[in-house]
Formats: sequence, structure tokens, C-alpha cells
Amino acid sequence: MKLSRATTHVLILLCVMYFITYIDRVNVSTAAADFGKEFGLSKTQLGFVFSAFAYPYLVFQIIGGWLGDKYGPRKTLTVCALIWAGSTILTGLVGGFVSLIIARMLLGLGEGATFPTATRAMASWTTPDKRGFAQGITHAFARVGNAVTPPLVVALIASTSWRGSFVILGSLSLIWVVWWAISFRDNPADHPRITQEELRMLPEYGHFKDRPKVPWGPLFKRMIPVTITYFCYGWILWLFLSWIPQYFLHSYNLDLKKSAVFSAGVFFAGVIGDALGGIVSDHLLRKTGNLNVARRNVVVICMLLTLASLVPLMFVHDLVVSAICLSLGFFFIEFTIGPMWSIPMDIAPKFSGTASGMMNTGSALAAIISPVVGGWLIDRTGNWELPFVVSMALMVLGSAMAFAMRPEKKFDEVAHAPLQPQPA
Repeated sequence: MKLSRATTHVLILLCVMYFITYIDRVNVSTAAADFGKEFGLSKTQLGFVFSAFAYPYLVFQIIGGWLGDKYGPRKTLTVCALIWAGSTILTGLVGGFVSLIIARMLLGLGEGATFPTATRAMASWTTPDKRGFAQGITHAFARVGNAVTPPLVVALIASTSWRGSFVILGSLSLIWVVWWAISFRDNPADHPRITQEELRMLPEYGHFKDRPKVPWGPLFKRMIPVTITYFCYGWILWLFLSWIPQYFLHSYNLDLKKSAVFSAGVFFAGVIGDALGGIVSDHLLRKTGNLNVARRNVVVICMLLTLASLVPLMFVHDLVVSAICLSLGFFFIEFTIGPMWSIPMDIAPKFSGTASGMMNTGSALAAIISPVVGGWLIDRTGNWELPFVVSMALMVLGSAMAFAMRPEKKFDEVAHAPLQPQPA
């Protein structure tokens, strides 16, 4: 991968975006120790704060994906980034529980269209045999964001305050907006640094620009198994993102700095899983030519390995054992990201933004339910391991549902396109 290539530059832009968006969405988990005390919030209330982001995020998955398909990634992501950067700054200015919820919902509104629209950008800026890598490496940067956020936010809180940490991070997000608006082009041929060699390798842009209207019903029906599978993934993801810093802080009575270090270790395991998952999936596709082997089988195996990794938490209460088990569980569940986000492009490349938005509604719905259920279980029982039992059950459901995804069966957009009125 040559750094001078325009395709590499676009991939770097997207990697930085994924990195920033995850810092801005998970910083609240580390700062919760401070604002939760200041506002007198219970664990259930904190769960609602964690999940508030996901309500508009859920709504705008499909809408945002459609906007990315219709207006292009450049305009769509520019507007979205301005909203999420502004909402992060506003979070540092809140006065209590209600305004905190509103700020987090505004963040979800801004980030709702980001990943589906980024997938739309990848569909025209990557070749099919590198889609798993592109999705894996961008999500790896998201997990780098997860990993660095706990110590980063702790450092910012120590040097300023929990409020100052949000203002600083939101201001840094604005820099990416300018970079994206200046550097990205929807049509690769319009990029000033693109070469003819790169253009020959990329899909023809007219294939994406001149397409029939979205056949909503048939496409949604086709994506249902993918969405359910991704819901199961999203449940454990949002449990980890919301509660892991608090888990180490309270279950093992660590101070904020030590809990941040252990949390970062767990999240860094996800970085490795994201990167390797995309590479392995693409390798299997090139070797076998079989999308079921390259996408579905990787998802099934890794979900079952995630379940196995979490089982010891139910029987052993030891800091080192817990850290290892949680790291392995996060590694294996993140290994599924490259294959999963490639599937919408495999199934419906012309509608990849809309299709990936449909898929990501599963994770967004899980983001609403999982943190609240986790907080409620902890409040009711005082048991910090109990929320992981639900996650293990969903790994069984997800691995079973994956067999219905059928990534090798391409969606026939022509057969399902709405009938056009005939001239009189």
C-alpha cells in the first residue's frame, strides 16, 4: 500500500474519522466517574446516559445510508462531522442529567450516518478483494480510539476537568471536517492525485451514480439476517464500551488511572482483532473464491470463540484472569467486523450505504438496550459479571443466524427495482 496513492489517502482519511468518532462516543464512559458523582446519578441513570447516543443513531442508520447514496459521502460526512463535533463540545457545558442526555442524543444524530456513508465511499474507492481489509483497518482505528480514550480522558480531566476534556476533544474533531471537505471527492476520477493505474483497478463510478431507486422492501428483507447477526455483535460491543472502565473501577476497587490502563488493554485487543479479521477474510476470499467461507464462517467461528472466552468470568474472580478473558472476548468479536461490514458491499454494492445502514441498525438497537440492561442488572444484584451471561446467549443466536446471511447471493437490484411510469 503506497502512501502516495490517492486511494491510500482516502483510506487514511476514513481511518482518522473512525478513530475520532469512537473517542467522541466512548469518552463519556471514563468521564462518568466524575460527572456521575457531580450530578448524583445511579448506575441505571448512567446506563441511560450511555445509551442516549443510540436513539437517533438507530434512526439515522438507514436514513443516513440513503443520504450518503443520494448526495455522496463528501457532503454527507461534512455535515455529520460538524454536528458530532459540536455536540461533543456541548457535552462539556451541560448542567445536569437531562441536558447530558440531549447532548448525547445530538452526538448520535451526527454520527448516525457516518459508518454507512463511509461504506458507500469504500465501495467506490476499493476493489472487491480489499473490502475486508478496508473495513477491518478502519474499524481497527475505531478500536484504537477505544483503547486510548480511557487514559486520554483521565489525563485531560487531570489537566483541565471532565468538562474541559469534552471541549478539547470536540474542537479537535473540527480539524478533520476541514481536512475531509478539502481532500475527498465522491468520484475517484475527480481526485487531483488519482492515477490511471488506480482508476483501472477501481469499480466504474457510473455503476454507483446511475442506479435504480432503492427497492426498500426487498432490500430490507434481504438484509434482515445480517441485521440480527449484527445486533448480537452490537450487544456485546456496547456492553464493553459502556461498562468496562466502570467494571475494573468497581468490581476490583481500582483507582481511575489503573482502571483506565486495564480498559485500554481490553480495547487494544479489539484493534488487533479488527485488523486481522479483514486481512484473513480477504485472504480466504482470494484463496477459495467462496464468500461463505470468507465472510460467514469467520463470523460463526469467532462468535463461538467469544462465548468460550467469557465463560471463566462466571467462575473465577481474579483481576488478571478477567483482563485476559475480556481481552480475548473483545479480540474475537472484533475479528468479525471486517467480514460483517464487507457483506453489504458483497450483497448490494449499488446500495451499499443503505444496506450497511440497515445492518448497523442492529448494533444501534443493541446500543440502546445493552447499556441499560447492564446497569439495571448491576444495580439489582451488585454482580458485575452477570451482564456478560446475556452476551454469551446472544453469541449462540448470532452464530446460528449467520447461516442465513448468504453473502454469496447478490441482491438483484434490477429485478426488484420499482416500475417506472411508461410514456403515454
